Amino acid sequence: MRSFTIGPNDAGQRMDKFIAKAVPLLPKNLMYKYLRLKRIKRNGKRCEISTRLEEGDLVELYINDEFFDAAPDETFRFAGSMVPIIYEDENLLLVNKPEGLVVHEDESGSPDTLIARVQKYLAGKGEYRPEEEHSFAPALCNRIDRNTTGLVLCAKNAATLRVMNEKIRDRQVEKRYRCLVHGTPEPPEARVELFMRKRPDENRIEVFRHPVPDGRTMVTEYRVLRHDRDYALLEIHLVTGRTHQIRATMAAIGHPLVGEGKYGTAENSLGFRHQALCAWSLTFRFTGEPTHLEYLNGRTFTVGDDPFTRYLKD
Repeated sequence: MRSFTIGPNDAGQRMDKFIAKAVPLLPKNLMYKYLRLKRIKRNGKRCEISTRLEEGDLVELYINDEFFDAAPDETFRFAGSMVPIIYEDENLLLVNKPEGLVVHEDESGSPDTLIARVQKYLAGKGEYRPEEEHSFAPALCNRIDRNTTGLVLCAKNAATLRVMNEKIRDRQVEKRYRCLVHGTPEPPEARVELFMRKRPDENRIEVFRHPVPDGRTMVTEYRVLRHDRDYALLEIHLVTGRTHQIRATMAAIGHPLVGEGKYGTAENSLGFRHQALCAWSLTFRFTGEPTHLEYLNGRTFTVGDDPFTRYLKD
């Protein structure tokens, strides 16, 4: 028999979700069977799959020891050094991801990811102790492409992750990007509505100017900040958040991002090997019932110095 005392990062979850994370070697069919047979109990009593756990609950599992042999995943300890931190408090981190770093593990299998660096940093500070966590690890609230730079939000605790996921889903976190494009768009400020369909076999999307079967609307707002004869610096606001939205949209209207080879041409005179795109700013615009993150409401964070202005000729 093993038991788990529910801490703040475990509370609020359904019983089945908690067990799947805390005991990953236990097959789902056996978990459901053991719940029916009362071999999994909450506070000494029978519980259901949908039972919501509360802090202080005692979850007891009367099952074979073989299902508890999985050691905590600590591959994050092989990650690189921490990336620049824009803001940090007891609930979250806001970091500036550099070009070339993936946010999560990809097909390469490299342990050096943004989330691994964050977990390594927090473990070094003693704020993350994987041996004491049953079902939670610090997690990213948003993600950007490997070769896009800029702001990424990281939750230090489960309550913050739940709130931030909800706020981002309800578009209460406003994200703006900056990019360099070939030529200067006309008009200098516009809202572009297109339609997209994924091509997962090619890791790209198709873009259309009219609705298509299985397609989704893609809405982008841009504003020209500066330009010279060859290039323009834009600020982008995503009304929707689709795969490769900025890269595909700007290419579709005839102004591909500098260095972007998937939807445009990677050739450029500025030396960019990848897309000149930065997740530039983030503003919290919370509405609804107050949460423990209300102190962030109305605040705006940026990466600091503009990364692209210097490439434009006066």
